[in-house]
Amino acid sequence: MATSTQWLSAEQLRAWKGLSLMQLQLQARLGRRLGEHGLSYQDYLVLATLSDQPDGRRRVVELSDELGWEKSRLSHHISRMCERGLVVKVPCPSDLRGIYVMITSVGRSTLEAAAPGHVDDVQRYFFQRLSTTQVATLTKIADGVLKGLAGDDVQE
Repeated sequence: MATSTQWLSAEQLRAWKGLSLMQLQLQARLGRRLGEHGLSYQDYLVLATLSDQPDGRRRVVELSDELGWEKSRLSHHISRMCERGLVVKVPCPSDLRGIYVMITSVGRSTLEAAAPGHVDDVQRYFFQRLSTTQVATLTKIADGVLKGLAGDDVQE
């Protein structure tokens, strides 16, 4: 079924470009300090997500869903992190095809060393430039978009 494209308005285009450039530039800036600890921004996201779990592990499929990455991309990234000793892959005892990714002691200590500088940078480059009202609005926007993406309720 053919549909006509609804092009972005000038205001939508400005907002979309701004969001895209902001995200790219923030990730690059945040990645510089993480690089001092041998981590990429993506490494940090994986380690932080795992460290939020009481047992330090997540199933690959859950991690993929949470990060919004394709399973193959995550699998390749996890393999590189395993080579560096940051995480290990552990078989799932209840599902022989399932695999857990688990943070190692090296991964945890690297994360703990990198986290203070990372949080300082997030404060400096992002939150210090926003008002309390803007943060609340951004939270509502992010929640709404993420909820929509999770439910894939956007009409095509």
